[in-house]
Amino acid sequence: MVVTKYGIVAAPQFLASQAGVQILQAGGNAADAAIAANAVMGVTQPYVNGLGGDLFAIYYEAKTGKLYGLNASGWTPKALTIEYLKAHNITGKLDPISVHTITVPGCVAGWDALRRRFGALPLEKLLSPAIFYAENGFPLAEKNARYWLAKSLLNQPGYKETYLPGGAAPGLGDVFKNPALGESLRQIAAHGRDAFYNGKLTEVMVKFLQSQGGAHTLEDFADFQPEWVDPISTTYRGWTVSELPPNGQGVAALSMLNIMEHFPLASYGHNSADALHVMIEAKKLAYADMIQYVGDPRFTPIPVKQMLSKELAAERAKLIQTDRAACQVVPSEIAEKLNAHGNSTIYLSTIDKDGNIVSLIQSNYAGYGTGLVAPGAGFSFQNRGAGFELTAGKPNSIAGHKRPLHTIIPAFMQKGDVSIGFGIMGGWNQAQAHAQFVANVVDFGMNVQAAMEGARFTKSTFEGCDLEMESRIPDAVRQDLEGRGHQLKILEPFSFTVGQGEAVMRDAGRAVNFAGADPRSDGEAIPQSPTTF
Repeated sequence: MVVTKYGIVAAPQFLASQAGVQILQAGGNAADAAIAANAVMGVTQPYVNGLGGDLFAIYYEAKTGKLYGLNASGWTPKALTIEYLKAHNITGKLDPISVHTITVPGCVAGWDALRRRFGALPLEKLLSPAIFYAENGFPLAEKNARYWLAKSLLNQPGYKETYLPGGAAPGLGDVFKNPALGESLRQIAAHGRDAFYNGKLTEVMVKFLQSQGGAHTLEDFADFQPEWVDPISTTYRGWTVSELPPNGQGVAALSMLNIMEHFPLASYGHNSADALHVMIEAKKLAYADMIQYVGDPRFTPIPVKQMLSKELAAERAKLIQTDRAACQVVPSEIAEKLNAHGNSTIYLSTIDKDGNIVSLIQSNYAGYGTGLVAPGAGFSFQNRGAGFELTAGKPNSIAGHKRPLHTIIPAFMQKGDVSIGFGIMGGWNQAQAHAQFVANVVDFGMNVQAAMEGARFTKSTFEGCDLEMESRIPDAVRQDLEGRGHQLKILEPFSFTVGQGEAVMRDAGRAVNFAGADPRSDGEAIPQSPTTF
C-alpha cells in the first residue's frame, strides 16, 4: 500500500494519477483531483472512457461523515422509442455500434456537478493536464498498446482518423497526440458544461449524429442534467457497504453480500472451493433479481428496499446447494438479451489530506463505444444504449429520455474510523468483483492492496454454469469446483477480464491515508508531497 498523511490519487494510468496529485499540490481537494485524473484518462485510455461516455461518483465528506451520490448517466434522444425503431425496421436488438445506442454523454455534466458542489479550483486548472497530453502527446504504456486497436471499428466514421495516426495503431513507447480532443477540452475549460451541451461543439455533435441516422437533437443535449442521489447500503459482518441506486447494478453487489453473510467464508479460507462456490452461487441469485427489476427509476418503480432486505437474502441463501452448481437461475428469454455486454471502463479513487474521498467510475460501455467520432471532436461516442431491451413493458425497455440499466458502479465501505472508496471495472463483472473485494477485506483480513490483487473469478452471463477465473487459483480448487458442475475457463494470472480497480482508505483515528492499485492495469497509487518540498 501507499501510506501517507497527505492525499493520494489511484488511477489505472500513472499519468492520470500524477495529474491528480499535481492538482492536490496546487490546493485542490479530492473532487478536483478526481476530475483532473479522469480527464487525463480520457486522453490516455480512450478505448475505455472519455468525453463521449457516462460517469458515476460517490463523494465522502470527512467533516460530516455524509455520502453523496452522483448519477451522470445520459438519456436517449426524446424521439427514440420502440415505435420509432420499428418504423425504421429495427426490432429484436440494437447493433452495438449503431448510432441508436448513443445516449447523451453524461461525463462533462458530471464533472461540472462535482466541481460546483465540492471542488475548490476552476475547471480551466483541472483540465490543463489533459489538454497538455492531448496536444503534446504521451508515449503509450504496455496495457495502452495492448488494447488500443479495435478492428471492429475500422469502418466507423472518424475512428481511424482520430486513433490510428498514419493508418496504424501506435505501439509501446510510440507518442500519440490528439489535438482535436485538446481543442474540445479547451472549449469545456473556457465555457464549462455549456460548451458540451449548449454550444458550438454541441452543434457539431448533433449534426454528425443526425448524418449517421440518429434521432438526437440540440434539445436532447441542452435539457440533460445529472442527478444527485442518496447511496444505498447494507451491512456485512459489521461493515456498512454503499453503492449507488438504480439505474446501476450496485444493488446486485449488496444483495450478493447479504446472501454471502449466511456462510462462514472466513473458516472456509480465501479462494477455497467452498468459499468460491458460495460467492459464485450468490452472484447468480443476486443478478437474477437485478436483471428482473432494475431499470430507470424515473420510468419504473424499483423495489430496492425489498431487494436489499435481509429476509430476502435468507430465503435466497437457502437455494444454494453447497455441493452442486445451479445452471438455471435466470429465465432464458431474459438472459439471451443481456449476455451481450460491455466491459470497458475506468475506475479511480482520490483522497485528500482532510480525508475527503471520491470514488469515481467512467465508461464508454464497450471499448471505444460506437467508435463514431464527430469531425474535429477528438473523442468517440459511447454505446450505452446497447443495453436496452426493445420489448415493451420491462424495466429496461427503451424509451425517449430514458437512461439504460448501467453496469458501471462506484463503491464505498466503512466501519468505525475506517473508510474505503473502491471500485472494479468490467461490465457485469463489477458487482461480483465488489463483493469479492469486500470479502477479501472483511472475511480474510487483507489490506486494500492485497484485496485488490487477489485472484478473482467472473461470470459475465446470466444463465448456465460457465465461469472464468484467473490461473492463480490453485489446480486443486479448480478441480473441486468442476466436480460441483462449474464449467471453467482459465484466464491469465492478472487478467483484464476480471476487471481492474483501485482503492483508497482513511483511518480517521490516526489521520492517515492508504491506497492500493491494481496490477492488472498501467496505473498506480501516487501520494501527494508536502508543500515544503
